[in-house]
Parts: sequence; C-alpha cells; structure tokens
Amino acid sequence: MTRTDKTPSVTKRRRQALLAGVFGLAVAGMVAGEFLPGTATPAFAQITTSQPAGTFSFADIVEKVSPAVVSVKVKKDGGDQVAMNDGEGLGGGNIPPQIEQFMKRFGLGEGRGPMGPMGPRGHRGPGGERPVVGQGSGFIISADGYVVTNNHVVDGADEVDVTTTDGKEHVAKVIGTDPRTDVALLKIADAKDLPWVKLADSAPRVGDWVIAVGNPFGLGGTVTAGIVSARGRDIGSGPYDDFIQIDAPINRGNSGGPTFSLNGEVIGMNTAIVSPSGGNVGIAFAIPSETVKTVVNQLRESGAVARGYIGVQIQPVTEELASGLGIKDAEGALVAQVQPNTPGAKAGLKAGDVIIKLNNEPIKDARDLTRKVGMLKPGTEVQLAVLRDAKPLTVAVKLDQLPTEQVARADQGGEDAAGKDMPRLGLQLAPAKGVDGAGNEGVVVTGVDPNGPAAARGFRTGDVILKVGDKTVATPKDVRDGLAAAKAENRKAVLIQVKSEQGVRFVAITLDGKAKG
Repeated sequence: MTRTDKTPSVTKRRRQALLAGVFGLAVAGMVAGEFLPGTATPAFAQITTSQPAGTFSFADIVEKVSPAVVSVKVKKDGGDQVAMNDGEGLGGGNIPPQIEQFMKRFGLGEGRGPMGPMGPRGHRGPGGERPVVGQGSGFIISADGYVVTNNHVVDGADEVDVTTTDGKEHVAKVIGTDPRTDVALLKIADAKDLPWVKLADSAPRVGDWVIAVGNPFGLGGTVTAGIVSARGRDIGSGPYDDFIQIDAPINRGNSGGPTFSLNGEVIGMNTAIVSPSGGNVGIAFAIPSETVKTVVNQLRESGAVARGYIGVQIQPVTEELASGLGIKDAEGALVAQVQPNTPGAKAGLKAGDVIIKLNNEPIKDARDLTRKVGMLKPGTEVQLAVLRDAKPLTVAVKLDQLPTEQVARADQGGEDAAGKDMPRLGLQLAPAKGVDGAGNEGVVVTGVDPNGPAAARGFRTGDVILKVGDKTVATPKDVRDGLAAAKAENRKAVLIQVKSEQGVRFVAITLDGKAKG
C-alpha cells in the first residue's frame, strides 16, 4: 500500500521536470539570435540566455530592452487646460456599451468602474486646483532620441521631460500627436547613441507570451508578464479601434509603455485598462505596433496625420443582408450611400456594392474597411474587390484626404481659436459629411475626453451635434462660434441638441465648462 501511494508522486515529479526542461529549451531557442540586419542595431540585439536547462526567466530579455523604456513627465498650466490625465479613465456613464456589458456579465462593479487611459496622475496644489504634473511611460525607437508615447499622456502639456533608466532627465519636444489612435511622437533634444527598440513587423498570436515595461503609479522600471488574450478589440474609443488585449498586469502610469514579444520587439503600446477600482484586473489594451508604426512615420515626416478617404457610407453585412444580396458570406462592407464628388463617386462605386477586399486584403466588416483606409495616405490608389449584384469586379479608387478640422500638429496650442476663456467640452469633432456612416447633418463626435464636461453628460463617440443654442452646426467651427455667441450674450449655459443611438436630446453645458442635466 505504501509503494502504491508513493509511485504517482514520483512519476508526477519526473513528468514536471521533463516538461520544464523542454519548455526552457524551447524558450531559449526563441530568444537567442540577432534580429536586425545592418550596422544600426536596437537595444535588444544579440539577446542570449545563460539559464540552466529546466528553468525559465524573462531576465535576459528585460535586461536588454529596459534601457530603451523611459518615464515621461508632463507639466501643465492649471485650470481647464488639464483635461485628460487626472481622472480614473473612462468611468461612470462613458464606458463603451460592449465593455459595460462585459463588466456587468462578470460582476465587475456593475459596469461602473473606470476603463480608459492609464495616463499621468496629476498632483493637486493648495486649494484643490487642477493637477499640474503627471507621469506616464514611453519608449525610444531611434538612437537619435525619437520617443513614442500616448497622446493622452502629453495632451495639453507645456513642458515634457523624459527620464531614462540611468536617472538622466532630458527635455523633449512634442513632434506631433494623433488623438484618433492615441499616439504621440516626442524628440529628445541633442540625443545620440541612445538605446532603442524596434516596432514589430508582424502581429502576435493569441496565446503568445508578452512582457510589459513601464512606470505604474510613478514607480519606474516595472516589468510584468502575461499572454495575448485577444486581438482586434473594439472598445469604443474611436473609429480606428484595433486593440491587442493582454493579461500582463498593468496600471495607471503604464500608458505609453511598450509590450514586448519574446524576441524583444515592441508588439504594442499600452493605452487602456478595464477595472472596477482603477487597478489591474487582467484586462488591458495595447495599440498594435503596425498602427503605431504607420502613425509615427507620418508624424515624423510632417508632424500630423493625414488619412485616406473614399466618401461612402458603409454598414456591416449581416446574414439577412447577405441573403437579400444573393451572396454567400456575411463579410465585407456594404455601401449604403455614395457621397457626390468624392473618390468613391468618381470611381463608380454604387449603393448596394459590397467591398470584400482592399489591395487583395480581405475586409471583415465595415470597421475593418474604415481602419484600413484610414491608415493610408491621401493620394494613394487602391484596388477594391467589389460584389455588385453578386458578381465580382475590381474598382480602382484614388483616395482623397479625410475632411476634418481636427488635424493635430505640434505647433497648435491646447486651446482653439475661440479663445482661452472658452469652455472646453472635451470633444474631438469632425463634419458629419466627412465621416463614414455619420450622415449628412451636424458635427460628429470622433473622440471624448473621459474627464471633460461632455463625458459627464453621456456624450459618446459617434454622437452627432445638430444645434448649439438655436443655430444648426455643420463644422467644428460652428460649434465654437455657438459657444462664443452664448458667452458674448452673458448666458450661464447653452443648449446643445445631440442625436445618438437613443434618439435626439438636449444637453445644457454651463459656460464655465461644466455640464448640467
């Protein structure tokens, strides 16, 4: 009886030792070698491992890549200029519906917990004034000092300082930002021979190991590990959502920090968390490296991002629509309307066309088409594979620039042309006519500051502003002019008419920047 009791445990120990040895050898094989051709090599080049057989550690990778991860400190004037980085993320009524349903399903604070940017946490001065100092993360992508971080980390910053792992502080300049993808590019002044890391060329697989490095809660040089939980996540933050979901523990202050693969390449930039309390619960989102690379290249060239535009309103292809259209698969983007005098109209696209490929890449749904087109530069000619009356054809379209007045440049101030004494709603706006699926009337909300007065009144991405006061609006300038007119008349508040999925409603915004119901 005694022998029978002992045998299983001995066998189990031997099996565990064997599996550990195999796993250790496999990982050692994955992390060894040289990863970039040429003479210029990033910080992670020549990663090798001296770990004994049967053990596994991320230490060799972390040792190589950590010097390229930096702390980003921002300083801002007080008052309304600090609008993004002091709160608990997208909390309260501004949680995207799919995230809210997820949280309710699993009892995470009944969907009321914060979800959103993990940016700098501000410090309040005497009298409880708005935060003036915050801290996030970033990473160096070139030896001459280009640094990538989140837009919400440096949004509205008057000064930006970058601290490297050796404790040295460097003054950095904001080269450009892209609020739509939450990417910002900085440049350390007079930098040379800095350690840097490479943005990955290929996307990770679900289940791949990842390592996150950053400054959670201002604690520098923190390393956590986990796996890729999912890809292609849409969390409702904008039209170009395509997040990687990871379960590596990351928290506030990790914003802008990199997530590495086991070969030391950056597969994503940490940008948002879902949490009922503000802390990590194993659900975090990173911007894919391919998105970061596309945006950074444009910011480096011109300080701004210009996006391609077809000029069609599109919608997903459901099973019922596919049946009615006489096509086999419920995939692609259905053209609901072609706007006149746009690239789509000039190319001959028609309502009822189903776009199934762009440059031979399959289009999964309407959002997929929006993302792919938005990542291309104006002037690019693309080939669209289209099903018309269930028959295939190819349409060549030369993209135009997406009509918008919200192009972010480094030389633009934090306030708009209406004046610094104007209330900030915390909204990014674009003419509805220039945004696919937004209709032809009003100004569409393309981004929402979770700590702004508009967010407090339930504004969401995709809402359409129809009137400010008694004036209809068609451009972001019209919205600013409406606010200015109300302020000039010494009104305490202005009524804004908003159309959303729930219908049309009026919202009162006080002219000191606060919202009232």
